[in-house]
Amino acid sequence: MPRREALGPVTMQRVALLAPREVLRDVLARVADEGCVAFAEPSGPGGNGHRLGSPEGATSGRLTEPRTNGAEPVVAATAPDLEECEQRGRFDLVAGEAEIARRASECVERGRVCGLPGWAPSSAVAPLAERLRPLGAVVVPLPRPPGVQPPTLLPATDPGRPFAPLVETYSTVPYADVNPSLVAGLAYVAMFGMMFADAGHGILLLLLALVMRQLWWPRLRGLQPAWVFLAGAGAASVVFGLLYGEFFGPTGVVPALWLKPLEHPVELLAAALAVGAVLLAAAYALGSVNRYREGGWRQTLYAPSGLAGSALFLGLGAVAAGLYAGADWAVYLGCAVAAGGLAAAYAGLFTAAGGGGSGAVEAGIELFDLVIRLGSNLVSFARLAAFGLTHAALAAVVWTATVALWDRGGLGLAAAVVVFLVGTAVAFGLEGLIAAIQALRLEYYELFSRVFVSEGVPFRPWHVPMEQPTPLGGDPHVRSSNGRSSNGKEDVA
Repeated sequence: MPRREALGPVTMQRVALLAPREVLRDVLARVADEGCVAFAEPSGPGGNGHRLGSPEGATSGRLTEPRTNGAEPVVAATAPDLEECEQRGRFDLVAGEAEIARRASECVERGRVCGLPGWAPSSAVAPLAERLRPLGAVVVPLPRPPGVQPPTLLPATDPGRPFAPLVETYSTVPYADVNPSLVAGLAYVAMFGMMFADAGHGILLLLLALVMRQLWWPRLRGLQPAWVFLAGAGAASVVFGLLYGEFFGPTGVVPALWLKPLEHPVELLAAALAVGAVLLAAAYALGSVNRYREGGWRQTLYAPSGLAGSALFLGLGAVAAGLYAGADWAVYLGCAVAAGGLAAAYAGLFTAAGGGGSGAVEAGIELFDLVIRLGSNLVSFARLAAFGLTHAALAAVVWTATVALWDRGGLGLAAAVVVFLVGTAVAFGLEGLIAAIQALRLEYYELFSRVFVSEGVPFRPWHVPMEQPTPLGGDPHVRSSNGRSSNGKEDVA
């Protein structure tokens, strides 16, 4: 994997597809089958050329309002007879030709050469050019247009890929930014585990993850990738459950390796704030790297989510640590670093506001807001302790009631079992949902707001699978660019 793709999205190349007018339709069919080029919507004629209406070989009248009966589009290697397709019910081919005609209308023609610009992964350019060469078409690399952001495609082999939905739900990663999927996923499951700290409940989550991984019902297959989230959350819950001595509540099955939440709430709160400080520091570090990749050192130095904000955060942290430890030198050093961060942030905000008196006032207000938000963001992590205490308290209530009923004997034994099962189910479902939502909130509002300051453009390649050339009425099957047909057999050239 290239070094850039190890940190961020897949490297993109701006390309132009150039093809003779008479073979444009077949060229577009192969491009559609490859599914590796994303085209922008047309914005009007470009250069000295003009837009096309439809490619050679297409029946424009039938493609203006094609009768597809809702069929998924499929392209043929060569232009089919649309009237015969309709007669034989091959509306998928009609829909495919309509897709090709629509894309051809976006081409620009100069002489007998048609061109269409787009974006493709750099690794896909050479294979695409090789496939188009027999038709006399070429793929020409183009320089990146000034001010245009390439589309974002996250690497399929990225170790953080299972956690990518967590990031993509918030925003598309800008092309220049670091892909934070792995770090974001680990932070999420750690925060979840701290709030849902129970080894028994964590084991249940791990079992659910195994079940979800083996889902066979087609309607639920879309949930299958979420098994990684469940497994990570379950493992974190087991770890924190062992630290807190919780196994379906304070049952005494496992000893507390660190502390019991209900007996040491202050220590737990301090630990939650410490975890929050570490996560905020990591967010500032990622934000600083992203600001550098987006705009160089100037943007990195003055951005509130870059080095300026990092210096303010670290300086205030040093002041707090110095006051707690009684180290005056740490207090003085922290004040100096925080002052430098404030000055750099104010300079950046002042410049962004346009300068002048109004800019100075606006920058001052935003600087004050920056300091207030920094404190409120850190305090927000107190919920890691608060909901951990809530979970422990609810589990303790269930266990206490269970023990009290069990000690009565007789019908109390059956009642104890019912109370334990129902109480555990309620605590598991309710607290699990709350922990999941609260961890997501901390991730998005406190962390991602520093990592991202803009939104990327998702890479959406044009893809229509190609049917293997067979006579109409035969046994057609669809092949994709990987050389396999829809029936699982290898295509034969």
